[in-house]
Amino acid sequence: MTENGFKLSLYLAAIIFTAIFCFWVVPPLIENPDILGAFAAGFVNPFAAGYSMDVLFCWYVLAIWVWYEASTQSIRYGWVCLLLGVVPGVAVGFSLYLLLRHSQLKNRDQKDT
Repeated sequence: MTENGFKLSLYLAAIIFTAIFCFWVVPPLIENPDILGAFAAGFVNPFAAGYSMDVLFCWYVLAIWVWYEASTQSIRYGWVCLLLGVVPGVAVGFSLYLLLRHSQLKNRDQKDT
């Protein structure tokens, strides 16, 4: 995969997920703005609970990675991706973190040469 294909794929993942999230989640949330109820709805049955736990732990792994690279690689602004990992979702936060990380590492490599 080329670098442009990599970046385009990540941007598309973030944009498409955000659009799907807004289509499915925003209208019911406007109708009933119970955020805790909406969160709890992710645990209505064992299958939904399994997917919800996967999402929560993926966010946790992303948080560990962001925190680690902030201290060892000086990757900045990862916290913004963690916020975006909460709303609209981990797919957006993770995609944008990879793009942010890629950009900062590439700029660092260009300065070193």
